[in-house]
Amino acid sequence: MDIKKKIDEIVKKIKADESFAKKFKDNPVKAVESVLGVDLPDDQINKLIDGVKAKLKLDKADGLLGKIKKLF
Repeated sequence: MDIKKKIDEIVKKIKADESFAKKFKDNPVKAVESVLGVDLPDDQINKLIDGVKAKLKLDKADGLLGKIKKLF
């Protein structure tokens, strides 16, 4: 399984689908498993969830930085 590809896929789904974003926020394990279609061990799921959260924060920071740059 290509972890980076799966993280990108989940992030894209979170941004495009409000109900999935809520599901991820409420129960990230179930949300990720629903995208993967398999039940993985907790340590693997948690690493994937951490990667998704980190990418979401990075994307949000990039968006804020872009807005700040437009001010100058």
